[in-house]
Amino acid sequence: MSDRIPVTVLSGSLGAGKTTLLNHLLGAAGDRDIAVLVNDMGDVNVDAELIAEGSEVDVAGVTELSNGCICCELQDDLETAVVRLARDRSFDALVVESSGISEPAPVARLFTTESRVAAQYRVDALVTVLDTRRFLDAFGDDDVPTRQGTDADGRPLSDLLVEQVEVSNVVLLNKRDLCSDAELDRAADLVAALQPDATTIPTSFSAVDPDRLVGIDAFDASELATLPGWKRALADAGHGGHGEADHAHGEADHAHGEANHAHGEANHAHRHPDEVYGVSSFTYRRRRPFQPDRLAEALRSLPADVVRSKGTLWVAGSDQRQQVGQAGRSVRVTAQGPWIASRPPVERDMLRSNRPDLSWHDEHGDRETAYVVIGTDLETDSIVDRLDAALVTDEEWERVRAEDELSGVEEFPTTPGDEVVLREP
Repeated sequence: MSDRIPVTVLSGSLGAGKTTLLNHLLGAAGDRDIAVLVNDMGDVNVDAELIAEGSEVDVAGVTELSNGCICCELQDDLETAVVRLARDRSFDALVVESSGISEPAPVARLFTTESRVAAQYRVDALVTVLDTRRFLDAFGDDDVPTRQGTDADGRPLSDLLVEQVEVSNVVLLNKRDLCSDAELDRAADLVAALQPDATTIPTSFSAVDPDRLVGIDAFDASELATLPGWKRALADAGHGGHGEADHAHGEADHAHGEANHAHGEANHAHRHPDEVYGVSSFTYRRRRPFQPDRLAEALRSLPADVVRSKGTLWVAGSDQRQQVGQAGRSVRVTAQGPWIASRPPVERDMLRSNRPDLSWHDEHGDRETAYVVIGTDLETDSIVDRLDAALVTDEEWERVRAEDELSGVEEFPTTPGDEVVLREP
């Protein structure tokens, strides 16, 4: 076994449960020291904050790369970050969580090509987390997931799910508690059609033994060019149009994406996922609190083009930092503990001194809404207007300052760790 540091590349659909999985892995790691690198496409790395808050891991063990995608424009930053990690601290394994729209193959290639990264690390496994219900819904009644459209026309997010599964060594069928046994079996069959060699593990709340994901030595470099299920079927049938059959053993140095396009364009250059899938994001920031009733309604009525949203909300009438997580129809809010500004002066000053990068306002302290919205063909102005309309008015603002009661606060959790479901699938 190589003495290089094993790397687990973690990908999956938006809101599937990747961050929950990371917190679980860190909490159940035992004697194994796991370092984490988190990528988020927004300029607020919500996942990194959740990991640091939700586990006992030393903050030094969580590295974040934000406002971009590590499968393309942040590759240089990724290389620099993982080299620095290996230089600055000792650890047993690295887990790289890519953003919900990243493709795992180019991330893995960074660790397999001749580079200063590959000299220190080796890819241990490619793991994909699926929201099983949404995975099934994405393909309707089709027997096998198929690709739709072309790059020129734009492709649906279901194609990204396909590409993530096709290169996986392990696929978690998460949120099994929301599926019947028959649906879980069908999801496993779909995964097998896409990547016959992948191990599938049904999970609830991403709970899985770390030994099944970390240190399993399930990857070798040739797998990056191994034919996925649909191309194997073509090759087995003797229909290798565009030379698919000739690539059965793969050519790992081909431009990213050649193994994943139904049209067999071997030299297809990698394009950023937002160009291919129409995914975009924006961050909503405000230093004024939300009126609780109007905020709850705004979150319940998010338009269908918002695939995933997450962030910290400042809700009037509550001293709790409210963490919102929305994936499809599901909208949940969790109390993350009091704002630093609302704590006793000695504790507040100590926390501030330990967080030199904390954004601090002279009047409001750390109270701020920072909310990342991700979706397809987003009508950004309309969403911003809807959120702005939920902010407290000047009159309500004066009541907040006077610590007067505001209606709707009961819509949101009041005890750290408690969760409120605002909308269910």
